[in-house]
Amino acid sequence: MKVKPFNLVLAGALCLSVSAFAIDGGKTLKPNPVHPKKFIDPANMDQSIKPGDDFFDYANGNWIKNNPIPAKETRWGSFSILHQDNTDKLLKLLNEVSTTPGQPKGSLKQRVGDLYASGMDTVSIDKLGYTPIAADLARIDKITDLNGVISEMVYERLNGEGSPLFSFGVGPDDKHPNINIVNFNQGGTSLPDRDYYLKNGPRNQAIHDAYTKYITTLFTLTGTNVDEAAKNAATIFNFEKVLAKAQLSRVAMRDPNATYNKYSVTYFSSITPHLNWAQLLTALKTPGQDTVLVAEPAFFMTADTLLASTPVSDLKVYLKWNILKGSAGALSEPFVKANFDFSAALSGQKVQTPRNERMSGLVDGSLGELLGQLYVEKYFTPAAKQYMVDLVNNLKETLGDRIKRLDWMSDETKQRALKKLAAFTVKIGYPDKWQTYDGVVINRNDYMGNLRRLSIWRYNYNVSQLGKPVDKKRWGMTPPTVNAYYNPANNEIVFPAGILQFPFFDFGADDAVNYGGIGAVIGHEMTHGFDDQGRQYDADGSLRNWWNSADAAKFKTRADQVVAQYNAFTVLDTIHVNGRLTLGENLADLGGVNIAYEAFKKTKEGHSATKIDGFTPDQRFFLSWAQVWRSAQRPESASQRILTDPHSPEQYRCNAPLTNIDAWYTAFNVKPGDKNYKKPEDRIKVW
Repeated sequence: MKVKPFNLVLAGALCLSVSAFAIDGGKTLKPNPVHPKKFIDPANMDQSIKPGDDFFDYANGNWIKNNPIPAKETRWGSFSILHQDNTDKLLKLLNEVSTTPGQPKGSLKQRVGDLYASGMDTVSIDKLGYTPIAADLARIDKITDLNGVISEMVYERLNGEGSPLFSFGVGPDDKHPNINIVNFNQGGTSLPDRDYYLKNGPRNQAIHDAYTKYITTLFTLTGTNVDEAAKNAATIFNFEKVLAKAQLSRVAMRDPNATYNKYSVTYFSSITPHLNWAQLLTALKTPGQDTVLVAEPAFFMTADTLLASTPVSDLKVYLKWNILKGSAGALSEPFVKANFDFSAALSGQKVQTPRNERMSGLVDGSLGELLGQLYVEKYFTPAAKQYMVDLVNNLKETLGDRIKRLDWMSDETKQRALKKLAAFTVKIGYPDKWQTYDGVVINRNDYMGNLRRLSIWRYNYNVSQLGKPVDKKRWGMTPPTVNAYYNPANNEIVFPAGILQFPFFDFGADDAVNYGGIGAVIGHEMTHGFDDQGRQYDADGSLRNWWNSADAAKFKTRADQVVAQYNAFTVLDTIHVNGRLTLGENLADLGGVNIAYEAFKKTKEGHSATKIDGFTPDQRFFLSWAQVWRSAQRPESASQRILTDPHSPEQYRCNAPLTNIDAWYTAFNVKPGDKNYKKPEDRIKVW
């Protein structure tokens, strides 16, 4: 899909456990504590810091000091701990099903268990060396002309071997969201962002050197001599650099109207004369198309020119690289080590994640709705799902109230906003109808074959949706994932089962903790429907302007204030947060806390002044929000995320929204002179 769902955080999956609870009218949580627990623990705080100077460190400082980042992690905090907890639970499930004999062939447990077992069979994998891809490399050697190169690009897509040069798939038409259409997007590069190719500096040079070493190592592991392998590395980098220069920046791609270009197949072929799209679409199993969506037309024009001007011998090197980089992590140990060494240069990770944990993630990512069935059966209850439904309804009502009170929006636009809010689809926990992965054969003794067959299945399933209505029952995350998302084309908010656990939620916690955690998550995803991208989609999920011009201008003024606030933040002393790239998430954080706080104030506890562990209910609400973002990260990871992640660093996700919320100032007696103090008239109000 051209427009990706907007999610809470780029984080790993994790699970939850639940106990008894009660709901009062769908609004007020009545916790039934099973055992005493400090949901806000002063021992984790650094109360030597003034809340108004740095609330993140005030709330989390001692925890961060006392919990160094483990060697196998690039960052460590609340999400990381939940991810590890979830991984441990998934491993218990996988170890059980992979060691239970006699599972019927093709059954859920056989496929999940044997995929995991095949990935854990390192003895067999190491014996094979690079033979699983030897035939692919030999096939590329036989190419003699540009037509052969283009045919190979098609072959690799159809056979689960990668996506060279560009991105291609079937997804909703943004202006007709019930209809599937072919989508083309820029691609073809290997480094995480175009800026790694285009900008100079010590950090980028170190990454260039690591990338060159990575390419050279993989080629030498397949028998290429060192000099030729080094030459290949230069060829690949220079080829990808041209593609990177033609790519739109991540900020530019945030404009859904700019990336909505519906072209006739004939016209698309005319601007890329070496690529006959009518023929290629047939070869790619999407024949008979009159029109396609092309997100970045200029990129495809450059790619077409590059294909024609590059020697076939160099294009063959690029195609081999596509095979090598896509397979390295699944081949023998020398390939896996080279893959990790390059990843470590990007992220700062000190040691490789244990193989069983990597395989757990692979199974979740490959057969997630099979593994997910085992997961929810053990770790998620219908009662928990119903609780989330009730809480979402409470937050929806609160957001509706806030929209009605907006002083900057006309009644006309308010009514359309309320219509969109009312039309939200809410998905909780797991799909109503599970994906069955029909036809996928998993062989316990064929790891690479399993991965290829899974890739082929995903491709065929995707293109099979062409000509069918958009299946709005499908999910974009697996049930164990600790995350949530808003999908504008479906106008839906989605909360996998894994998000419903502490620090987001606990049945034994007070309302302040749960509203500051899961309540703010719900509000965050709702606000995505009205952030700088989401607001451009209407109640039906269509990319259509439903704002009058005056209201749109007023929204932009407020959004620009958010951009300016985050642009002022730095990472590693010199690298600035990109307020434009992170705008959607920053707006969602600001809206999420505001909505959750107002909803919390409707509860009985929200009207109370009773302290727990020395903190008032309002203080506990904001401290709960802060501990969700508790985290430290390695410098390399922080630097990479500034370029690639639409989410701001955790410290600023915690602090920045609060500086715009009057109740936070009151709760912690924040005054002029405090570092994060803002005058009341300067506090940003959007949703």
